[in-house]
Amino acid sequence: MSIPLVLLLMWAVTYPMRLLGLSLGRVRLPPFWLNFLKFVPVSVFAALVVPDVLGSPEWARRVVGAIAGGLLMWRTRNLALGILGGFAAYWLARLAGL
Repeated sequence: MSIPLVLLLMWAVTYPMRLLGLSLGRVRLPPFWLNFLKFVPVSVFAALVVPDVLGSPEWARRVVGAIAGGLLMWRTRNLALGILGGFAAYWLARLAGL
C-alpha cells in the first residue's frame, strides 16, 4: 500500500470523527449526561496511571508516591505541589529501601 493512500485512509477515518466531536458543542445535553461526562477525565487518568503503578516491579514505591501526590492535590488543589510531593515521597521510599 502506498504512503499517500495510507494517509488518505487515515484522514478519511479521523476527520469525520473530529468534525462530529466539534459539532456536538452546539448540542444541549440532558443533566444525566452532563453529570456522567464529569467523570470521564478522572476515569481516563486512572486508566492510564493504575496499570503503570501496579504493573511495575517497584509497585510499592510507586503506590506510596501516588497516594502522597493524590492526597496533596486533593487537600491543596495544587497540581504542581501534588506532582512534586509525589515524586518526593517516591524517592524517600526508594531511599528507605521500601
